[in-house]
Parts: sequence; structure tokens; C-alpha cells
Amino acid sequence: MAKMHSRRRGIAGSKKPLLAPVPSWAQYKKDEIEALIAKLGKQGLGPSQIGLTLRDSYGIPDVEKITGKKLVKILSEKGITMEFPEDLASLIKRAKLIKKHLETHKKDMHSKRGRQLTEAKIFRLAKYYKRIGRLAGNWKYE
Repeated sequence: MAKMHSRRRGIAGSKKPLLAPVPSWAQYKKDEIEALIAKLGKQGLGPSQIGLTLRDSYGIPDVEKITGKKLVKILSEKGITMEFPEDLASLIKRAKLIKKHLETHKKDMHSKRGRQLTEAKIFRLAKYYKRIGRLAGNWKYE
């Protein structure tokens, strides 16, 4: 499959097995993992950072296989939610950094094109999140 903003193909990455069983060497139970996720979420970590911390520090390979729920769903059940979805927030942060760069380097056309592509992704993602109800209907990127 081609990439979104170029006609080239990307490098194929490894995929998780479709029906892999719960690892027998996992030490934590479902309730312990949910408590760890709540603790890390209250510290202000995002879902991807929580997943990395659980994998690297606690040896939990896959939250969804052990708990039966996705990490974001566990966070929302515990009442810990982010203002924006994590992918939209990172795209907005990237667009701000590019805008700041363009204020000092006005003739950098490659960065200008990168900003256009990033903002196009933001608009598409915002339209999707408005449709499914994760963003308010009157939310607007500026």
C-alpha cells in the first residue's frame, strides 16, 4: 500500500500474531495491571507512554491480551481522559513547531509543504473524531 502523501511504498514492518495466547510468563494479574495503568495515567503519561513503561519496566507484553480491554478504555473507565486524542495532540504539536520554524526561516519551502501536509492530516483526523463523538462538534483547529 502506498503512503498517504507520496506515491512510494513504505518498508513493511513486523505484525503481531492474530491469535497469540496470553504469555504464560506474565507475572501480573488483570486487576494489578489496571491499577498500574491508573497510577501512570494520574502521573500525566499518555497512553503510548504508559504502554512503553508497562512493557519496559514491568514486563507486561500486551495489555489487551491480559485484561481483555484496550489501554484507552481502561483509562476512561478510571475517569482519566485527555483533552484531545493522543494522535491529534501530537500532530498539533508538530504543526506548532513547524510554524515557529517558519517564522524565522520564511523561505524554507520544504517545511512549508510539511506544515501543509500536517495540517491536512489534522483536518482529516478532526473530522473523524467529530463524527464518532470524541471531539465537540464546534471544535476548530487554528
